[in-house]
Amino acid sequence: MDKPVLYRKRIIPEELVLLDKDEILYSDEEHIVTKWNAIRPKKILHHGCSCYFLKEGFKVSKFYRKDGTLMYWYCDIISYSYNASDNSYVFTDLLADVLIYPDGKVQVVDVGEIADALTEGTLTTDEMIPALRSLDKLLCLIYSGEFSGIQDMINKIEEGNDPS
Repeated sequence: MDKPVLYRKRIIPEELVLLDKDEILYSDEEHIVTKWNAIRPKKILHHGCSCYFLKEGFKVSKFYRKDGTLMYWYCDIISYSYNASDNSYVFTDLLADVLIYPDGKVQVVDVGEIADALTEGTLTTDEMIPALRSLDKLLCLIYSGEFSGIQDMINKIEEGNDPS
């Protein structure tokens, strides 16, 4: 089967980006793992690896500096649509993010943007309910210590090994 075409849709700011430079390392019915270089390189962020958890509604990424050192794990709350006719996914960033630093510090960011999007009508309550459930599930995994299993799986795929 051909590898799917991936798009990233952002709400704030509004944009749709074809992720044609992302390399798909692994995919199954529940996950898509990619490696990529920053679309708009920043002072620190250079490249990374991401795993889309299709059933859970989040994407977990490893953000790297140019020298290959890990900045942090960056988790996006997402939704997606799939178009079978062209084998494409559109992943929508639902604003709330969780950062996990190498020292274990956890930071939840951009929650205020959810209120802005609801107020402005760019997101509906029906879209946000599953997003908040996904955020809750992700935070429960992190605080229970089970997030290390996600990290292990992504590390194995990134190293070219089978995730099981």
